[in-house]
Amino acid sequence: MNIKVKNLPVSEILCSNCQACCCSLEVRIISDTGVPYQHIYVDAYGNESMRRLDDGKCSALNRDTLMCSIYENRPWVCREFEMGSYECIDERNEKL
Repeated sequence: MNIKVKNLPVSEILCSNCQACCCSLEVRIISDTGVPYQHIYVDAYGNESMRRLDDGKCSALNRDTLMCSIYENRPWVCREFEMGSYECIDERNEKL
């Protein structure tokens, strides 16, 4: 039995064409990486997450460059979410 495999081309994902699709995801802060307090939202139970602005995207996202303004101090989840990973591609497909 043979199964045909269909390879779908994935355009190269770079900082210059990223579109910051992941920046509208909920990002819980689970470790201390030095996220500046003005970017942290604390809920009624004391849980911390990244603050989002009225457009629904992370407050640390530079709206002009679409790059993280706190890159060296970004949360652990953001460090693990790799550009070009299957999670990244899923977000891009959903939002673009």
